[in-house]
Amino acid sequence: MGGNLFETLRGRFPAERSRPFIETPEGRTVSYGDLEAETGRMARLLAELGVAKGDRVAAIVEKSPEAISLYLAALRAGAVYLPLNTAYQAGEIAYFLDDAKPKVVVGRPEAEAALGPIAAECGAVLLTLGAEGEGSLMARSRDLDPDFAPLPAAGDDLAALLYTSGTTGRAKGAMMSHGNLASNARALHQIWGFRADDVLLHALPIFHTHGLFVATNCVLLNGTGMLFLPRFEAATVCRLLPRATVMMGVPTFYTRLLEQPDFGPETCRSMRLFISGSAPLLEETHRAFEARTGHVILERYGMTETGMNTSNPLEGARRAGTVGFPLPEVEVRVADEDGRVLGPGEVGVLEVRGPNVFKGYWGLPEKTAEEFRPDGFFVTGDIAAIDAAGYVRIVGRAKDLIISGGFNVYPKEVELVIDELEGVAESAVIGLAHPDFGEAVTAVVRRETGREDPDETAVIGAVKGRLANYKVPKRVFFVDELPRNAMGKVQKNVLRQLYGAAFEARA
Repeated sequence: MGGNLFETLRGRFPAERSRPFIETPEGRTVSYGDLEAETGRMARLLAELGVAKGDRVAAIVEKSPEAISLYLAALRAGAVYLPLNTAYQAGEIAYFLDDAKPKVVVGRPEAEAALGPIAAECGAVLLTLGAEGEGSLMARSRDLDPDFAPLPAAGDDLAALLYTSGTTGRAKGAMMSHGNLASNARALHQIWGFRADDVLLHALPIFHTHGLFVATNCVLLNGTGMLFLPRFEAATVCRLLPRATVMMGVPTFYTRLLEQPDFGPETCRSMRLFISGSAPLLEETHRAFEARTGHVILERYGMTETGMNTSNPLEGARRAGTVGFPLPEVEVRVADEDGRVLGPGEVGVLEVRGPNVFKGYWGLPEKTAEEFRPDGFFVTGDIAAIDAAGYVRIVGRAKDLIISGGFNVYPKEVELVIDELEGVAESAVIGLAHPDFGEAVTAVVRRETGREDPDETAVIGAVKGRLANYKVPKRVFFVDELPRNAMGKVQKNVLRQLYGAAFEARA
């Protein structure tokens, strides 16, 4: 699959360029004509600053319509787009910029003083872009000629560089090609049945695959509009949902909506599809949402290195606790540590092959080679099983596997038991160093608001009655909130650091 991704997307823009692409909660509208012109001006500025094909353009900016234009302008200019979370601290940003060596860095105006030395150290030009469109990027591009011809690109050429979360060491840059992103967008647009009257409610961050590539690229391929929120706020989402037909979210979005007393069928009267991803959706949330609204959430599965891999069906059973079937042209299988392919229901490491799979890790050819099988399957590191009907179920991350007394414990299995207990809102199960067992199964639990039960004894007793003894937590800790990253994933590495010494006194 060849061609510059910008050209692929622009080829699907509506013929009537005055049609809206973005509408903000304040009522500001950006048309497709506005988008086409603004990306042309920005691309011209990047070229005037010396950005050539394959150069990186880093963005550490707040979510805004202009930030979407910057992403598309980088593609149009033949550059490689590198989005970074604004929550990163100076040391983290310095690492990413030193590793990627961008030609241009775009940061928030209020961070200019801190970013200046870091950008200078890697030889990058620093521009600024604020949440309201202020800053030097817009000031310097505003009067430029918008008629900028997109640089030709092959499908295998690099389009984006996304850094993984780095929970097991230094973050690695996943290299995504124009073909990777285009194939994924086309597959999702097809299987989710996008229609000419669709309006997407966009409340996700845009430094991540979910909000930037999945949500935005689907809308652009569809040539329709989206209600573009700077962040998720349950009350605002409830107000705007009657004007939308599709919403993509992380599980936290759906639990927060269920906490709204007036959220129900009337709020969702125009909706045709709710999609969840980026973190596992609890079966309890899946059932509660259907009972409240009549809508069955469609859960899908992807990762930074591949975009989306699987999805529950638009038509057919959307099974709670599963992430559905592989996308068109995508193959998935489950294998053991030696690469032996396992049968239906057997638990192993999920592997994936297809046009969506990344080109490798930036500057790490040996690490890249380690992650691929000889036949081209990428080893995801996710523990999974595929049932006889073909539904994929994610059990957990390989790095989260607990080996206690020589036995393998998959945290998800223990979490499911704990999450069913009355008074438990959610749990996270981790392994901590233990003098006798090597690792001890440990649970961290968030109770429902206002509850003081269950206590540690009750949780341990409940698990003991359901699972083998080696899977029973040795300790249970209680928290007001589980630490999560920006996409709603529980940061188990943070929990391991927090409780890492729990068993030292018992040595």
